[in-house]
Amino acid sequence: CPAPCQGHVKKEEYRADFERALKFLLGDTKSVLKELEEKMQRAAAEMNFEEAATYRDLIQSVRQVTERQKITSEDFEDRDIVAMARGKEDAVVQVFFIRGGKMTGTNEETEGAVLSAFIKQMYAGTPYIPKEIWLEQEVEDADAILEWLSAKRGHKVYFRYPQRGQKERMLELAKKNARMV
Repeated sequence: CPAPCQGHVKKEEYRADFERALKFLLGDTKSVLKELEEKMQRAAAEMNFEEAATYRDLIQSVRQVTERQKITSEDFEDRDIVAMARGKEDAVVQVFFIRGGKMTGTNEETEGAVLSAFIKQMYAGTPYIPKEIWLEQEVEDADAILEWLSAKRGHKVYFRYPQRGQKERMLELAKKNARMV
């Protein structure tokens, strides 16, 4: 990570990196491969063979991912792909929805349903359940989930929906961080 939150990279640079990553995730691997090949050639011409080897390895990785994407898209199965990135102080969950063998940007589920599914998965695998979970909106099946969480915790658990003050600012910060991914 180039650490944009610490000011180690200009906003425009980070945005350009983000756009390239998005293109790659949406299947535009040709431009990524071309850029990496140019960098590899330039490094080799400057006799920086270690850097050239790094670009060669990246090119191979991109090609492998591209091959896997083709295989995934040829079976036309519907699936959700869930991954998590975790830092020292936060975690971000990314979900890719594959429908008819193609990655989509949306699905038919409401945000409340997505949050409900995420909360069930997140707290099913952890022994620690907090007293409060702050959310920006209502969760589907909230009563059933709260009953389950309370039983697992051994004490009452609450969903809170902060609307103002420090709590609302904390929720906004979490939302802002999620948008940066």
